[in-house]
Amino acid sequence: MTTKKPNSPPPPQPRWAYAYQLLPPQLVERLRTIQPLLDDEHDGARRSGRTWAGRVVPEERITHILVVSDNPEQDNDGNRKLESELKELKAKFSISAPMELP
Repeated sequence: MTTKKPNSPPPPQPRWAYAYQLLPPQLVERLRTIQPLLDDEHDGARRSGRTWAGRVVPEERITHILVVSDNPEQDNDGNRKLESELKELKAKFSISAPMELP
């Protein structure tokens, strides 16, 4: 007689985090078009079974846009839309290398 192994959940997929750094820091009001864009990308990723989420983090010396994704690639549609909007706002930015989350 063979025993069946209980169904175990699949192993968690890797997650990656990276940040856009905006210098000089930006006022939240100036970035009001960014959070809806981030929310739309998050919803689209969720509908297609992916992970992509972003959040604006304003600080005194710098503004960050933190992104968590299931893919370390930074040339996806969400990133291109975000970068296009930042360029339209004439916000100077750099992007960090992706780091795998534990």
